[in-house]
Amino acid sequence: MRICSLLPSATEIVFALGLEGQLVAITHECDVPEGAGSIPIITRSTMDHATLGSRDIHNHVTEATHRGSSIYWLDQALLERLDPDLILTQELCEVCAISYEEVARAVHRLELTLPGKRTVLSLEPHDLAGILQIIEQVGDAAGVHERAALLTRSLRERINRTASIAQEASTRPRVFAMEWLDPPYTAGHWVPEMIRLAGGRDDLSREGTPSVQVSWEEIARYNPEIVVLMPCSFGLERTIKEFNSMHLPAAWQHLNAVTSGRVYAVEGATYFSRSGPRTIDGLEILAEIIHPELFPRTSPPDAWTRLATA
Repeated sequence: MRICSLLPSATEIVFALGLEGQLVAITHECDVPEGAGSIPIITRSTMDHATLGSRDIHNHVTEATHRGSSIYWLDQALLERLDPDLILTQELCEVCAISYEEVARAVHRLELTLPGKRTVLSLEPHDLAGILQIIEQVGDAAGVHERAALLTRSLRERINRTASIAQEASTRPRVFAMEWLDPPYTAGHWVPEMIRLAGGRDDLSREGTPSVQVSWEEIARYNPEIVVLMPCSFGLERTIKEFNSMHLPAAWQHLNAVTSGRVYAVEGATYFSRSGPRTIDGLEILAEIIHPELFPRTSPPDAWTRLATA
């Protein structure tokens, strides 16, 4: 089987299932383990994410969305040359990856050029249960059902273990997880559930729903006891750099989280933005941050850090 992954999370799932030898194409944002070899890249972004700040990216995406244009480009010629049997894509967020409609058009053109049946699998998780489900969907589509079942069983055990320990906490602090920095956005989909399972509460967000923009006035009224910076698709180093360059409002200095020194930055791209096996690592990271008295740190040094707020 020849697999084309149009999602970083799908690429992670393919590797976790031991199917990397069947992977013929990935996106420009996919992380490939060292020593895995060179896998053709089939997409690119229409803007330079690396040099733009949060506000500029937000404005560019908003403008593109209003115009009805995509911020990603798919290499049709490469798709036809590689001729994959299984294409992994999504409909959840057009900002996070190439749109399903664009993928469907590309596959239709492929089938006109090279007749044959291809499977297009759209991965649409909204919560942790959905993440486990898509792992099994990929396993079923690739013919490794038992392997996928073993993986999801192990991940489910880790979720349950973390939630069980967190229930022993004497407090459930107010957490604000920032999925975007400028303008500020709440966390979406599986992250509010992760916060709850890790022993916190995120009353600015709703489980299983997309992130939404929130005002600094709303944040001030909520007055979080813990702030976790996890801008979508940003690594830890970039998150810290972006945060340090922000012009924060006066209300920031009065937040409980700031005055008590409980502001954290995490490796968002790896553990929170992508719906793959490492999302469960993200749950365990949140538990370490929210309840360090119950969860001694075991995550790597580059997974998260506490920021100086003085």
